Amino acid sequence: MPQNVPSFDELFEATQRSAVHLEMRDRYAVGDEADDFHTWLRTGQRDTDPTSDYWAPWVDMISRAAARGVVVRRARIVSEPVTDYIRYEHAGTVVNAAAGEQVRWLPRRDAVDLMLPGADLWIFDGTRVLFNHFTGEGGWADPDMELRSEPGIVKQCVDAFEAVWERAIPHDRYEIH
Repeated sequence: MPQNVPSFDELFEATQRSAVHLEMRDRYAVGDEADDFHTWLRTGQRDTDPTSDYWAPWVDMISRAAARGVVVRRARIVSEPVTDYIRYEHAGTVVNAAAGEQVRWLPRRDAVDLMLPGADLWIFDGTRVLFNHFTGEGGWADPDMELRSEPGIVKQCVDAFEAVWERAIPHDRYEIH
């Protein structure tokens, strides 16, 4: 990201009310989770220790946000039957939830009439949207993030997220197909 654009961590730490995340891919291939994903593929065992090197930075950031009164919500739109990657995400979501995130799942067939953004995103305090750009294989694209704050774009993204959230199934009730 250009130097004048805050990092993800800076955006998250500055958030005062809400941080929402919309995920729409069936597969991600980002480096920081590759080892854990491959271990899960081989063994069926997922790191769910919130104090592990893998999870602790995220759990700490969510805990600090919750202490500030920030509501963190994550919605995932998924194809069914789900991919191995989505099974892996589902297996680890117990840590997201324990850290204070609210997570919901929306089968893609239930989203066909929704107008959705072309990229995954984060919305901070309903005023800024951070689009996440990925390659076709699921790795980070270059540039990997794009911050936008134009009111029209923000409103479209907020409306899209809320439409997904309203239809989505809470994590503790979503059964993998």
